[in-house]
Amino acid sequence: MKDKRSTETELSRRRLLGAAGIGALAVGAGGGYAVGQQQAQTPAAAGVADPDAAPIPFEGAHQAGIVTPAQDRLYFVTFDMTSDERDDLESLLRDWTAAARQMTQGNDVGELGAVGGSPYSPPEDTGEALGLPPSGLTITIGFGRSLFVDQKGRTRFGLDGKLPERLTELPSFSGDRLEPEISDGDIAVQACANDPQVAVHAIRNLARIAFGRASVRYSQMGFGRTSSTSTAQVTARNLFGFKDGTANIKVEEKADVDDFVWVHEKDGPDWLAGGSYLVSRKINMRIETWDREPLEGQESIVGRTKGSGGPLSGGDEFETIDFTAKDDTGQPAIDMKSHVRLAHPDFNKGAKLLRRGYNFVDGSNGLGQLNAGLFFLAYQRDPGKQFVQIQRSLAGLQNDLLNEYIVHVSSGLFACPPGVGAKGFWGEGLFA
Repeated sequence: MKDKRSTETELSRRRLLGAAGIGALAVGAGGGYAVGQQQAQTPAAAGVADPDAAPIPFEGAHQAGIVTPAQDRLYFVTFDMTSDERDDLESLLRDWTAAARQMTQGNDVGELGAVGGSPYSPPEDTGEALGLPPSGLTITIGFGRSLFVDQKGRTRFGLDGKLPERLTELPSFSGDRLEPEISDGDIAVQACANDPQVAVHAIRNLARIAFGRASVRYSQMGFGRTSSTSTAQVTARNLFGFKDGTANIKVEEKADVDDFVWVHEKDGPDWLAGGSYLVSRKINMRIETWDREPLEGQESIVGRTKGSGGPLSGGDEFETIDFTAKDDTGQPAIDMKSHVRLAHPDFNKGAKLLRRGYNFVDGSNGLGQLNAGLFFLAYQRDPGKQFVQIQRSLAGLQNDLLNEYIVHVSSGLFACPPGVGAKGFWGEGLFA
């Protein structure tokens, strides 16, 4: 156990590094760590104002991490089952749900946690989140088509009749350069938090719990949300420097959330009602090429001003876009092939998405160019009528001007079950 001086030194170090949301280490009544169901201290108890101390509820009608106001950090991972046994799939989902319940509330995994067990046995919890508050952690799960059927169409895990009709293979889009090894997967897990260490802790423990039943297929870390999912949040910027997701669905827009995000009972199998479909796309940005484009050209490509984010038809960021407006030369103020026009609901049969994307930088290549871009995440009620409709517009004959500067390298579609009750577990309807 750390003494008072070492604890204060650690806290000072984290503040110096700019890590937000670090409270004093919680101490049990006997002078040691309280483990297992230990809750991180509140700001009042720690003497430090900490907006991340209050956890986001894990249980509810819908999974957290969908309409939850987007956090600053992402750790996304997909798993493939290594066991073919139905009991292993069910036990894994039960074990993961129990661990997620604890971690999202700021507690250790297991009954004994990181330091309460035998010194001669591996700890139940990996321990890197000891003393950290929940930091807005949400863990959201989704199931890929390959969990239900194999490549020959044969049913897996006895899930006959459980495959949602809308959980299809996404079509190929012009310009895609998809890498199979970082696409798809049996199960996707999205961990979002305001502290990257909290998100890493969540995925690390789920991966360890999965040993012998499932293994990691690929993972992606992200920073700096690129969409706001609440009117209380300012619009963030992507790595091209533009505000991203101005017209995104917000949690306060109840009608749009119900119409475009949640799966209804009539939409498919009963087990998915109250859930949603998640599309993931890793989009590499040609940063160096973009940076050589004049400001006027950048704005014309996007269809918005780089500073305020207002449409080129005039007004501030949230001004209604006038696609009929002309510039001084009599040409359309907003280019017919601009990104904002081709992605707009007016040109996609009214389709909208709830986006939760993140920036990423995965180092650089041998030429010194950044391997960076957008890890696109979008939730929706019907992928065919929403994501596919919009992406076909962007990659179709009109060809979004932005396509010269981006390339899609990863793709996935997942059916996300509804939320769970006090005694439920993720995907329990699959086994009913």
